[in-house]
Amino acid sequence: MDVEAPAGEVVAFAGGNGSGKSTLLRIAVGLSRPTRGTVAARPPVVGYVPDRFSPDERMSAAAYLTHMGRVRGLTTSVASARAGRLLDRLALVGGKHAPLRSLSKGNAQKVALAQALLVEPGLLVLDEPWSGLDADTHGVLAEIMTEVAASGGTVVFTDHDESVTRARATRTYTLAKGRVSSRGPEPCVTERRPASDVVLTAGRDGRVPLDLAWEQLDGVLTVSQDVTGVRMRVGRESIDALLLTALQHGWSVECVNGTTTKHHRAPNAAANGDMR
Repeated sequence: MDVEAPAGEVVAFAGGNGSGKSTLLRIAVGLSRPTRGTVAARPPVVGYVPDRFSPDERMSAAAYLTHMGRVRGLTTSVASARAGRLLDRLALVGGKHAPLRSLSKGNAQKVALAQALLVEPGLLVLDEPWSGLDADTHGVLAEIMTEVAASGGTVVFTDHDESVTRARATRTYTLAKGRVSSRGPEPCVTERRPASDVVLTAGRDGRVPLDLAWEQLDGVLTVSQDVTGVRMRVGRESIDALLLTALQHGWSVECVNGTTTKHHRAPNAAANGDMR
């Protein structure tokens, strides 16, 4: 195999279970040594999130991250502050003092992500990072990946879902039958898939509807959610289906920008909204 992961890019490795994705990432970060060949270059600071992170520790998330920050050369105060900011941004359920052994898979994944970011990485390696994360954190993770690349770092991640790699990566490699093939640099999202901004709010009765796994719906590229509603970037070919799903689940459509306007009404939907 001949793989390049240039600075400033988000590089994806796609492939089925057992294709060798995790082994390749372990070689990239230096945890495994290749039988033959070499890793030509590796930045001095590497952040790594493994596919499984299940620490059976009594210490709290904050204590663990502070300790890891000190291991990586930070002072206690800097490590503690950095850990607190990261856990707040990732919205760790239970708070930063929750014992590691009490965390769900998704919240343990947030701690794993935080430890990889304690020191700004020149290479951030993520092994199926969306597994177990809630929808809100999907959007935060996408923002973090973009920030690392924009600052001149390299992001490498794996996923078995090609729709995810197409949406997130600038360059994609495919692993199959012991071989790695390159699809080359991916065109930017706007060139590849004309998209629109969608804003959804609570139903007309003021109640917040049942949340949906927005990131898993067809055509959804990015998601940002807060108490006021949901904002998404959606491929235009998927707008109609997404709006219908949202309306049927009680959401109201505040606006859709960047596409031809239509009036949508879900059959027998109690909540509806205008698009402009």
